[in-house]
Amino acid sequence: MNSKTNKVAIIGSGSWATAIAKMVLENVKHINWFMRKPETTEQFEKTGHNPRYLQNVEFDTNRITFYNDIDEITADSGILIFAIPSAYLPVILGNLKTDISKKHILSGIKGVVSEENLLVVQYFNRFFNVPFENMGVIAGPCHAEEVALERLSYITVACTDERKAEKFASLITCDYIKTTLSDDIWGTEYSSVLKNIVAIASGICHGLRYGDNFQAVLVANAIQEIKRFVDTVHPIDRDIKSSAYLGDLLVTAYSQFSRNRTFGMMIGKGYPVKAAKLELNMVAEGYYASKSIYEINRNYNVDMPISEAVYKILYENASPKKEIAALTERLS
Repeated sequence: MNSKTNKVAIIGSGSWATAIAKMVLENVKHINWFMRKPETTEQFEKTGHNPRYLQNVEFDTNRITFYNDIDEITADSGILIFAIPSAYLPVILGNLKTDISKKHILSGIKGVVSEENLLVVQYFNRFFNVPFENMGVIAGPCHAEEVALERLSYITVACTDERKAEKFASLITCDYIKTTLSDDIWGTEYSSVLKNIVAIASGICHGLRYGDNFQAVLVANAIQEIKRFVDTVHPIDRDIKSSAYLGDLLVTAYSQFSRNRTFGMMIGKGYPVKAAKLELNMVAEGYYASKSIYEINRNYNVDMPISEAVYKILYENASPKKEIAALTERLS
């Protein structure tokens, strides 16, 4: 894998895809960029910025080749960086004709492919025969909005092949992005999924007017819940206190930029779930993750009171007030 000889493709048109494109262009001369809607690429080429997300980030469009055809961009690129909501992955790749089994894939998707209850790396391996050692995962506390502002961020790149992890990391490392490496693709992916569920819980509690003291207890219990789950599903030696796990959880549970927290806050304030989804106008990964984790955990029976409470509120029409009150009795 060589970014100088293999063209790098960004798949996605949202804020995170835009932030990743900004990072990658700090390290390569040219990128390919897939956006589903032709009108989006047309506006981008005219204005030099994403017309919908992170509009303050300016791009030299001479360094970008835009695509609206997923087969064309995957055929023309060797390194594919995916940054789309997990729910859209089967939609975009559903009719893919290009063989991507020998491509190198870096996932910026922090969600589960809900139709299959699969992690992103599992999905690519099962349906497209991409070897696990050819895939990397981006983890850690890295909101797109802060990357756009070039505020110092720390990203963990996980890959089972250490040399490939280094090469993936070299695509995004720059003055405002520090990277560390990990071989724990399973733990980092599951942790990235679970922290979105916790962020929804945090938002619900805030909407119900629980204070900072309780929020601290919630997050302290949440990291223990995440550890129980990832240690059961993929038992290896890992430091759950590192930024890839705890750091990502903290920023998603507390930050004003967290769409999952915002989604939860709306529900805590009384919005019906469907209305909150419409009002948010962005995908809250934790909504889909909640159902998938609930179903996956049927095979493991890990004690997950926070995730269970969120699932009941989102999918069983449980009262947020009553469910969180019950949760307070299970935390310590």
